[in-house]
Amino acid sequence: MAIRPPILRAGDTVGIVTLGSPRDEATINARIQFLEELGFNVILGDYVYSWAGFVAATPQQRASDLMSMFENPDVRAIIPVRGGTGVVDIIPYLDYGIINRNPKIITGYSDITVLLNVLYIWADLITFHSLLLIDFRSTTPAYNFDQFFTATSTITSPRPLENPPGMPLISRVPGNVSGPIVGGNLTSFVDTLGTPFEIDTSGKIFFIEETHEAVSHVYRLIAHLVHAGKFRDCAGIIMGECSNCTDSYDKSYEDLINEVMVPLGKPLMTNLASGHGYYKMAIPIGANANLNTIDNTLTVTEPTVSL
Repeated sequence: MAIRPPILRAGDTVGIVTLGSPRDEATINARIQFLEELGFNVILGDYVYSWAGFVAATPQQRASDLMSMFENPDVRAIIPVRGGTGVVDIIPYLDYGIINRNPKIITGYSDITVLLNVLYIWADLITFHSLLLIDFRSTTPAYNFDQFFTATSTITSPRPLENPPGMPLISRVPGNVSGPIVGGNLTSFVDTLGTPFEIDTSGKIFFIEETHEAVSHVYRLIAHLVHAGKFRDCAGIIMGECSNCTDSYDKSYEDLINEVMVPLGKPLMTNLASGHGYYKMAIPIGANANLNTIDNTLTVTEPTVSL
């Protein structure tokens, strides 16, 4: 069983870091103000506002910001500004022993997917495929905040993971399996294949989502995972949306699901509100869950934070 980070409460200190691509100062400051209005104390990493092309700072600098948050006893949650690209570069510079001994809530999606899964595998820490700093704004759906705070600020268990009304989960291949959830953004964790930080799907419920890609490219990424054996030993598969993905060769994302994923024969659920979609379910990476595609339910079977 993975380590549950301490619960997040109003008034707690939240650490902000930029671990991948940069973001403009005005946007960062507006989102920080929103967090402060929610009642949180906010501290910033040294390189939050840095800008070095397609990444914010050197891998070592970005990694040092993250480690400083884990080492700071006042910080209860770490919220990256955004994903973008380059998060994989910080992975070799993290001290997983220190992280293991100082568990914190860490949240994000997109390229942060790499970090979420590595921290589960290497530091035995439950992480959260949920909101980034850029999502803390008044136009974010209430569903997204409800999901984030239910996952990080309550010890409710078991907890069903349910889409917002009008957006049904769709079970494609019947089965009833349990195991830790891993995965996230498809493009991002494919980057770890062939490295010491490769995602481990054996016995796991494997979750994938994508955005702004041609379906032909999504097919290539999934084929890579098939040949790497990532679907062979997984317990089951959950597919989120492919938001703003374009058809290729007269084939859609729906066609890809039916023609590529269903034949894998693993218990399969699709249409999960997550990641880059408008609605963002909070998915605890490393937490035990039950995927029941006979009853069309997905349930986290343990608390994801500790008192």
